[in-house]
Amino acid sequence: HDLSRLIPASKLEGTEAAAELLHTTLTASGRILVVGDFDADGATSCALAVRVLRRLGGADVQYLVPNRFEYGYGLTPEIVRLAADRRPDLIVTVDNGISSCAGVAAARELGIPVLVTDHHLPGSELPDAAVIVNPNQPGSGFPSRQLAGVGVIFYVLLALRARLRAEGWFQQRDIPEPNMAEVLDLVALGTVADVVGLDYNNRILVDQGLRRIRAGRCCAGIGALLALSGRSRERTVASDLGFAVGPRLNAAGRLDDMSLGIECLLTDDPARAADIARQLDALNRERRGIEAGMQEQAIQVMADLEKETGQSMPFGICLYHEEWHQGVIGILASRIKERFHRPVIAFADAGNGMLKGSARSIPGLHIRDTLDRVAAGHPGLLKRFGGHAMAAGLSLELERLAAFTQAFDEEVKGLLDPTALCGEILSDGELLASELNLDLAFILRNAGPWGQAFQEPLFDGEFSVLSQRIVGGKHLKMHLAPAGGGVQIDAIAFNQADSAPDCGRVHLAYRLDVNEYRGSLNAQLVVEDIQAASKASVLSHTDCRNRRSV
Repeated sequence: HDLSRLIPASKLEGTEAAAELLHTTLTASGRILVVGDFDADGATSCALAVRVLRRLGGADVQYLVPNRFEYGYGLTPEIVRLAADRRPDLIVTVDNGISSCAGVAAARELGIPVLVTDHHLPGSELPDAAVIVNPNQPGSGFPSRQLAGVGVIFYVLLALRARLRAEGWFQQRDIPEPNMAEVLDLVALGTVADVVGLDYNNRILVDQGLRRIRAGRCCAGIGALLALSGRSRERTVASDLGFAVGPRLNAAGRLDDMSLGIECLLTDDPARAADIARQLDALNRERRGIEAGMQEQAIQVMADLEKETGQSMPFGICLYHEEWHQGVIGILASRIKERFHRPVIAFADAGNGMLKGSARSIPGLHIRDTLDRVAAGHPGLLKRFGGHAMAAGLSLELERLAAFTQAFDEEVKGLLDPTALCGEILSDGELLASELNLDLAFILRNAGPWGQAFQEPLFDGEFSVLSQRIVGGKHLKMHLAPAGGGVQIDAIAFNQADSAPDCGRVHLAYRLDVNEYRGSLNAQLVVEDIQAASKASVLSHTDCRNRRSV
């Protein structure tokens, strides 16, 4: 994963024009306003842009991130009016903007040029921005369309640095030329947290960012969030960013204001970073409590629906409760999707008769394209929507929810093969008892980074349950012995307290990982699925790696 193998910035359409626009603004000592998004990708994109532009000699670089409860997503006309109060000479969007046609038009009317950097899928109309950089825009030939928003702005800034270097900018102003590798910790965090596909190019970015973190060369905020979550900085892997750092950062945007998370990533003061990290951790604990209550309500809604109608579960699930929190419906949709293995949209009241929805999909269904088909077949049903293959956001009127629920289910039913709803788990086979050791666990861990579209090896096998207990109120901790006897090993099944086996023998799908507790390192199974051994069956082999469904 050498940086020399990274796809050059010149291959991404629009980077040279973006560099020219930024160069013109820097030369004139103009004010640059970075407009971000309220998730971890948006926060890291914003922090990276502000940090690097200032290091490149930007005399006046500010940022603005919409509060999701007041302004919603993207560069809306309302955000443009708020931005105009700061009198920017250039607005740069990060992780948003490709669907902000009205907002860009509003900025043009005010004489403010807009540079859009985004990775979301565009709609039928592109904004009339000064420059657009998006690997997913029509006609793009960039080989890595899986870039996160933070990856896109990283590429833009690479092109800008090259432009400035070529004209002797750094020597003329007597400022050091920044090493772009120094911000790869932010790129790694945003890429992993946004769950984009880890193609080869993204794996380079994530791997290099992780190397910097392990070497203690990350920003103070990431270091503080790792320490607070009990993760070893020296042994940080992608899953630590995805399951420990990312959620705490996201909590700011979900419950409060993502400015808090951005400030955590911008500060170079360890004490301030630690203080903000504690605030983010408190917000994340609050988010967990809210989520737990919402999940109970959602499961009850599903049970009541099936009981009242007597019908089988829909292909596409839509759920709404007037008390649900706007900032948590995305996580709720993910949890329900994992439980029922169906595309899920969770809605919350947005006021004034409007609902905001967060959608999560399963392999085989492109959720953003599905919403596009619903919108095309039912004009006026959706107010707005946008997103990716696996996640999307939308808004509609409360009175149209029933019509949308039916239209969404029908569309999903027409697009998805019923076999896609079975929740198949693919295994790389069975490990011998002698292979359940710390050495192999480290080999697997260090062979990453693992993540979306580049999954960590998953194994399956039978075990005897020697003991089990519930930890943290929702996780199942087990002590196991392989079916063939020999070694004993601990296992953890996250969020599976209700899957505790009532028999002494189980068939597990698991990952072999390293567990660190009070300075002690041990091999541990991270369990993805639990079945009674008598009920488990291997269905078929599916590829040349002997990966099979269990």
